[in-house]
Amino acid sequence: MFCRIFICLTMCVAATAALAEDNWPRFRGPNGSGVSESQHPPVPIDRDSMLRWKVAVPAGVSSPCVWGKHLFLTAVEDGKLWTLAYDCDNGHLLWRAEAPAKEIEKFHAIEGSPAASTCATDGQRVVSYFGSCGILCYDFQGHLLWKHELPVAQTHYDFGTGTSPILADGLVILVRDQKNAPAILALDAETGEERWKADRPNVPTAFSTPMISGQGKEMQLIVAGALRMKAYDLHSGKECWVLRGLPSANCTSPVTDGKRLYFAGWSPGSDSPMPSYDDLLKQFDANKDGILEKAEMEKSFLKDFFDANDTNHDGKLTRDEWDANLSYMKQGKNSLLAVTAKGEGDITDTAIDWKHTKGLPYVPSPLFYRGRIFLVRDGGLASCYDAEKGQTIYENRRLGASGKYYASPVAAGGYIFIVSLADGVISAIDAASDNPEVAAQRKLDERVAATPAIAGNRLYVRGGQHLYCFGAGE
Repeated sequence: MFCRIFICLTMCVAATAALAEDNWPRFRGPNGSGVSESQHPPVPIDRDSMLRWKVAVPAGVSSPCVWGKHLFLTAVEDGKLWTLAYDCDNGHLLWRAEAPAKEIEKFHAIEGSPAASTCATDGQRVVSYFGSCGILCYDFQGHLLWKHELPVAQTHYDFGTGTSPILADGLVILVRDQKNAPAILALDAETGEERWKADRPNVPTAFSTPMISGQGKEMQLIVAGALRMKAYDLHSGKECWVLRGLPSANCTSPVTDGKRLYFAGWSPGSDSPMPSYDDLLKQFDANKDGILEKAEMEKSFLKDFFDANDTNHDGKLTRDEWDANLSYMKQGKNSLLAVTAKGEGDITDTAIDWKHTKGLPYVPSPLFYRGRIFLVRDGGLASCYDAEKGQTIYENRRLGASGKYYASPVAAGGYIFIVSLADGVISAIDAASDNPEVAAQRKLDERVAATPAIAGNRLYVRGGQHLYCFGAGE
């Protein structure tokens, strides 16, 4: 009897894993890899016949989460937060559920959103997270199963929430690297009850979503935060190891090939010097009072980020505020790292197999696909490296669609799909080429900050105003 039960459980676990591979159950798909080996989305996306449907959606920057016929998003509309479910076949709205937020978290009006976190699902339930109120769990018909209320998130520089929840081995995992009570929460996926909590004291805000490494009892939660990456035992929350040398303002998430972890990230730091306060005064202090006011910075590179650097929000950027920000940013290290994580404690000096310092992305996470690491950075520049040895295949090659990139690359069927921020230019790139050859391109003419999803041999793209589904006719 025991053997039959064990075999049955093993088959169920294997079937669930296979289903996850066929779907897109969280931010960046199966285990955050950005890859779906079983799917073949359309490559000639420039053909109108490949656009199956296009529907208007409320504002938000969360990415599509797909399971079967259901596609889930989070959104903000008229000051209210929503979880939305769409029919994958036609884009019809199936249901919407309002999040019980009494207060909306502070967020950057241009770059952030109170609906930034991508949903996660295991095929039975869908989980949403809002920094304004906490974690909500629904069934596929939109009925609330449970909720875990949390205090309104307070992020450094008031940027807003960026991390997404994940589901792993019966747990809902959420990393809250923020100013107030930073911690990792592990909740029972069925009941919402807390299984463990790991405090993360004195951590700056980060926007990375965690991933899982290992199998069974050896499963670890990999968390890339600001300045360092840590591993935790998935079932107990015990800290296993730490790797230092990450960016000061980390947005990207790590990936794995089953043997190594790969991390790539960039932010203003020690290798990208910022101007001193005196330099800023010389350029922008129009009234020569020795203090930078918001109106004086309207034509500077800080125009959209003045409030983030004005930490006491008095409308003035003082020397102390700027110097404190510079001091912190200089601690950051920008690089692409290949990591073999063995041992406990600080593994910084022993775990790095190879690294590169060029072509680094600010927001898009790295992609491991068919033995290669692929990066895309602002300017529409692509880089590719051999994952085993770290050898450069190409570096900082222009793709034909410039500007910023926030969406992370995703891959299936031998092609890599990337989307630019401002105009939503989708590019399909041959993954096997030793040059970043663009097989097809399509311009959506709207902002795209969300990472695409791949499921059902279709490519789903969430823009600032619309949700798109690309797929061949059936």
